[in-house]
Amino acid sequence: MKNKTGAILLAFFVMGVADAMGPFSEAVRQNYQLSNVMATLLSFFVFIAFAVFSVPGGVLAAKIGKKNLLLLGLGLNAAAMLIPCLFEPGFAFLLGCIFVLGVGTTLLQVAGNPILRDVGAEGKYSRNLSLAQGFKGVGSTISSYLVTAAAGFFLLERLGWRAVFPIFFVLMLITFIWAALLKVEETKADVPPSIGSSLALLGKPFVAFAVFGIFLYVGAEVCMGRFLMPLMKGMGVAEGTASKFGPAFFFLMLTAGRLLGPVVLHWITPRIFFVISAVLGLAGALTLMFGNAMLAPLGVLAAGLGYANIWPMLFSITVEKDPKHSSELSGLMCMAIAGGAVVPLLMGKFVDSGWGQNAFLVPAVCFVYLLVLSLWKEAKKEAVCG
Repeated sequence: MKNKTGAILLAFFVMGVADAMGPFSEAVRQNYQLSNVMATLLSFFVFIAFAVFSVPGGVLAAKIGKKNLLLLGLGLNAAAMLIPCLFEPGFAFLLGCIFVLGVGTTLLQVAGNPILRDVGAEGKYSRNLSLAQGFKGVGSTISSYLVTAAAGFFLLERLGWRAVFPIFFVLMLITFIWAALLKVEETKADVPPSIGSSLALLGKPFVAFAVFGIFLYVGAEVCMGRFLMPLMKGMGVAEGTASKFGPAFFFLMLTAGRLLGPVVLHWITPRIFFVISAVLGLAGALTLMFGNAMLAPLGVLAAGLGYANIWPMLFSITVEKDPKHSSELSGLMCMAIAGGAVVPLLMGKFVDSGWGQNAFLVPAVCFVYLLVLSLWKEAKKEAVCG
């Protein structure tokens, strides 16, 4: 059983590769001499895949099985990472590879959460799910580090900005082989969800507000990963310091926060934890917006810890309001990850317009919404946080 869980946890780890496309955008921008908006298309093409394929992915899982969907996602990701290893693609071709990575990661996300219940020991699902989020955070942190460090590795130097792709390809391949060897007895729903039944839930206010909250949260997180490095340097932070306390430090704090989350929840309720997380995330964005080079690392620290548990808190609180539709809600939540495609484009426009650190207004506004949502109490059965 441990071997089965290990394979799925590794699948969560490689989901973090998609998060690295934000920090990786800077290297691509410099190589292709692009504007910030154009470079942000890397994240756009990853996350727009969630909008298109999340709900259909849930339906497909019901037809072909969760393990097969997981393998399909890993296969797509491996192919997407292999092509840039073989030759230097044009920018449009690279975007195609990144879109395939987004599709594969979407399928991993849709299949990963429910299959973890099937491969884990009875009564251990909550613990394993929390651990899986921690693994995803570790994957995000390491992947973000690798996009800047891989070019210095022996045998990869000649690839330059593409040096990280062979590493990502090998990770995908190992995970695919391990997962393919698993024997999984899958639980199946009596009535598989449909695209129509999923989208119909948006007619419920608490669902619509929560899904939009996920949309803004993911967008704000991608903004941090994409723009922390250049904007911190614009604030006067030395490049070496920005490298240590920029995106890599942000994802490190995300990971730490996610690993601490289950411990904190022994003492406080999910709703209170949601409020605290939203306050921290907003404080981090405001510190980066109005602070200076000395305060910037503190802003990144607060943002990372604040962002860490927004997803599991908002997801779990929403599902508790309508547990019989948990599959459809999961599809909708994954669909809302498309915020990572849209919101950073707005911030990129502000950066290109010369806003500098004032462009952190975008994640700040996102977290104002999340803070209001965390404090909002509606009538019984219609509350997101009540």
